[in-house]
Amino acid sequence: MARPKKSDGDARTRLADAVGRGFRTGGFGGAGVDALAKGAGLTSGAFYAHFESKADAFRLAVADGLAFLRGGIAQFQAQHGSGWRDPFINFYLGERMEVGLDEACALPSFSSDVARADAATRAVYQGELERLADLVAQGFRGTHARQRALALLAILTGAADMARAVKDDAVRREILAAAKIAAKAI
Repeated sequence: MARPKKSDGDARTRLADAVGRGFRTGGFGGAGVDALAKGAGLTSGAFYAHFESKADAFRLAVADGLAFLRGGIAQFQAQHGSGWRDPFINFYLGERMEVGLDEACALPSFSSDVARADAATRAVYQGELERLADLVAQGFRGTHARQRALALLAILTGAADMARAVKDDAVRREILAAAKIAAKAI
């Protein structure tokens, strides 16, 4: 018996997942269209049926990845109320750092590639980052909530990047421990 044909929406979802994983592991420059399509079990022709270009796919990966992070933060806020930040920081710089690079957070994974990307990609990133910062800022009382939110995101992003870049596990743990202290002090 033949398998039922998958819908076009299913192909788009598989491609979105595959490009996210592909760009996380290879970066924009290291991820080719053929490999991205193959990661979804599709051809490069199918890739171009859904995306105008590799840059278009990267913009989707950036938007989806940052929206995923925003959803995770919203979950922590709903679950922990006003005390959400410390558990989130512990999770983000703890067990979340144990996942493979293909599942790593989009914020540190994509930021350096976005800095070298076209204006449209940087605009998508900025819009998603601003929504993320606004959500995080809701968790701060007092003045400068948005600045504190951006500082928290910057510490988490930098710590994740540095911790993933070092070879020595002791140095990695030291980076994450120091970042937890700094992030919780904001």
